[in-house]
Amino acid sequence: MSSTPGLMRGRLGLAASRIPHTDRHGLLWLEYGRLSVEDGTLRFVAAKSETLDAGDYAIPYQAVSLILLGPGTSITQDVLRLCARHGTLIAAIGEAGVKSYTAPPLGQGRSDVARAHAKLWADPIRRLDTARRLYAWRFGRVLPHRQIETLRGIEGGRIKESYKLVAQRFGIEWNGRRYDRQNPNAADPPNQALNHAATFVEAAADLAVAAVGALPPLGFIHEESSNAFTLDVADLYRVDVTIPMAFGAARAFIDSDSVNLEREVRRRAAKLFRQEKLIPRMIDRIKELFDVDDRSSDT
Repeated sequence: MSSTPGLMRGRLGLAASRIPHTDRHGLLWLEYGRLSVEDGTLRFVAAKSETLDAGDYAIPYQAVSLILLGPGTSITQDVLRLCARHGTLIAAIGEAGVKSYTAPPLGQGRSDVARAHAKLWADPIRRLDTARRLYAWRFGRVLPHRQIETLRGIEGGRIKESYKLVAQRFGIEWNGRRYDRQNPNAADPPNQALNHAATFVEAAADLAVAAVGALPPLGFIHEESSNAFTLDVADLYRVDVTIPMAFGAARAFIDSDSVNLEREVRRRAAKLFRQEKLIPRMIDRIKELFDVDDRSSDT
């Protein structure tokens, strides 16, 4: 992508160099630069980074649903005003979405996902059917059970077995999942790594839920938490993403005195999120869950 200094004058303020809207989910990722408004359009002055060349870019915000501001970014008050007027969401994130610092509420210009979400959740039978569908995605098959407590118990056994198998794969001694909320650093390295990895995957799920305008408090498996549905989404990736990422980082920490455990998990998470396009995959899963298809609108 080449860059040309300066912005062209005009109502849209389009520049010769534009950050293209290429993600059909409507996500635009920015890092290491300053976002401001000039001539009625968004302007991003970027330093060179892994994802973008140094330059002066215009952003076609009219086609963007959610701007994700990564490390090293700053914005002006005018950016918030312009984006609020046009319904473009802004989220501050860690590298590749491993953290979410956005203050709620977030939403979408349309309510199709939220309405579908609320309808399924409000009907006890359909709520259970949706929970069973989420479990079917985790297990690769539909379980015959119709009691949520039974399903949770089966899932708990599956997760315990996954901990044991992945620990064996990485040659790590595993004594079970232990977590003291009052003193999280007291846990052994594998448990600390799992805590960090779960936090990062939940941040990715936060962004996916916000991007589609779903309702975080209305969980189908998790209950009571203000982000119960976010946890439902994050748990879809616990076995394939969260646990291997955590034990891999724990192995690196054990093998080297120079490794900071949280930083190692964050580094691995950022790389994996990019490679696997985790947040877009989560967005697709949410839309599939609610039978919403709005791919034609790029959001």
